[in-house]
Amino acid sequence: MTRNFFAICCSGQHRWRAVLLIAWAAVCILVQCMRPAFSEVRIKDITDIQGIRDNQLIGYGLVVGLRGTGDSLNNSIFTRQSLIGMLERLGVNTQNQAQNLQTKDIAAVMVTANLPAFAHSGETIDVTVSAMGDATDLTGGTLLVTPLLGADGRVYAVAQGSLVTGAIQAAGANASFTQGVPTVGRITNGAIVERSVSFKLASEKTPKLELRNPDFTTAMRISRVIDERLGPGIATVDDPRTITLDLKGRNVVSDLAEIEDLRVQPSTPAVVVVDEATGTIVMGANVRISTVAIDEGNITVTVKNTPVVSQPNPLAGGTTVATSQTSISVKKDRGKKMDIVHGNISLQQLVSSLNSLGVAPHDMISILQAIKAAGALQARLVVQ
Repeated sequence: MTRNFFAICCSGQHRWRAVLLIAWAAVCILVQCMRPAFSEVRIKDITDIQGIRDNQLIGYGLVVGLRGTGDSLNNSIFTRQSLIGMLERLGVNTQNQAQNLQTKDIAAVMVTANLPAFAHSGETIDVTVSAMGDATDLTGGTLLVTPLLGADGRVYAVAQGSLVTGAIQAAGANASFTQGVPTVGRITNGAIVERSVSFKLASEKTPKLELRNPDFTTAMRISRVIDERLGPGIATVDDPRTITLDLKGRNVVSDLAEIEDLRVQPSTPAVVVVDEATGTIVMGANVRISTVAIDEGNITVTVKNTPVVSQPNPLAGGTTVATSQTSISVKKDRGKKMDIVHGNISLQQLVSSLNSLGVAPHDMISILQAIKAAGALQARLVVQ
């Protein structure tokens, strides 16, 4: 049926229309194949709204219920004093018997948390508990009521609950094994918010967007996309990080919700990040190098000590002496040729050229540093 339909379309006066349709389809397919694949992201994924942020909280408390892995009261004086003060508030007088307190089931800890933006009274947040004294394990302990203070000294949340460290410990007569950190624990939803940080977003007349990675090109692209959607003059680029929105009396919340879903193509700088400790190399897509010749060779030095016993003549009256004979051999890899890496190559070509030499990650770090020193690396090299 399809073949008959094509024959009918191509017969008589419909033939030229079929030819034009086929040609137009071929042109569209060719354009789609030649079009570069740009990765666009949402504005909400690369920016933050100025003023909307977390606030750090901190508090001092006690963890009880440990199995003999808590603080030693003789070494941790602050734990002893905190224990005595807590018992007095509960109606137990231990002042006369303070020196007789020898429990190791309690530990003094610091409690930290992040108070999210727009968190209201009654909501719960996660807290992290860290040992202060000589406690060895907080697993299974319970944090007593601990006020959490902000930078202004006011109480914003109160924490309490059972700890979970996720650490594993095993010990034998001559060996021990520890995985994780047993002196740091976490309480999920362990703190109740008592006070919220006031921030009225709806009353903001000129909210600001802040780029997480400052860049003029990305900021200008965001400004153009916003103006195309909401109208000209809405977005103004103040600097590589900040974009001011003049909403002109519009609804701030609805406009920000619409702006967050707009998509732009971020401009990424040419950066090469090198971690010498782990041998990790991360390169941006815009990394380019000029024409350079690379030769990478390895020299292996082997030092070998062979025990030798010097045995004197029986009539000489000497003693037997144990010595060692040292031999040193140097081996240099051969067969590798100097490779020329042509200029203005892409990231994939650069990696392929280095891999063709059989270069290990640690050797590749040295090569990148040498290319940078030669002025051939057209990117910023960050060594961590």
